[in-house]
Amino acid sequence: EKRTVTQIEKNGYPDSIYINAAKIFQGIHTEKDKDRMRVRYGDNSESPMVAFKDEHSRRVCYELAFSALKYQDLLEQILLDSTAYPCYSIPDELTSLLVVMLYDLQDRKFQERKIFDEEELVAEVQEVGHYLYRYIIKLAAALARCRIKHDALSIEYFVPETIWKQEQRASALPVCVWINTLKISLEDVIKDLEMKGLTKVESVSDFDHYTFAVDQHCHDVLVFPSSLREELLNLDLFVDCKLILQ
Repeated sequence: EKRTVTQIEKNGYPDSIYINAAKIFQGIHTEKDKDRMRVRYGDNSESPMVAFKDEHSRRVCYELAFSALKYQDLLEQILLDSTAYPCYSIPDELTSLLVVMLYDLQDRKFQERKIFDEEELVAEVQEVGHYLYRYIIKLAAALARCRIKHDALSIEYFVPETIWKQEQRASALPVCVWINTLKISLEDVIKDLEMKGLTKVESVSDFDHYTFAVDQHCHDVLVFPSSLREELLNLDLFVDCKLILQ
């Protein structure tokens, strides 16, 4: 049986990704003091998560939610400057969805998103998506004005320096994964990885790009170069939960 996963591409995501990312963002967004609060988020903490299609989809949802969190101040400013907010046709309970979808829209350079085959549409996502497209020129202009004002080549400029430094350190760390020994043995994992073109080396100091090592202290843990993170998470071993990202 051929496995499929949600692709991480800059052409958008299925509706279920946006709705789950918005629910995650609702629980983690930064609450402003009442005298500084210009964008209001309703209380939908009781709303249950839509089931994740697979582990890959779960990771995409969390990455999208935390990306929106990193740029929350900028995204709110874009909504306000473009006059897309306040919007009386969209309730406060959907503000998190509005912010999450705006982050993805600017990440796609304000290009139209792809509709996925056999995608189950979500009414709220369709509503917010259509609303954003009505303001797409004003939203893009608001972002451009903000970048010009701050002489910023990209939105990464707006990430707080402490977070930027943490991300730089984290991105350089080796990737550690657990072997799910209930589903597969160390020997079979090594065989599978070698068939996919990876080479087992003795330690992290021997890393090249397509290499991996067995942890010297925990023999059910494998270590990979940080540059392989995205490729690894698309392997069947991860989709089938035989390997689990630490």
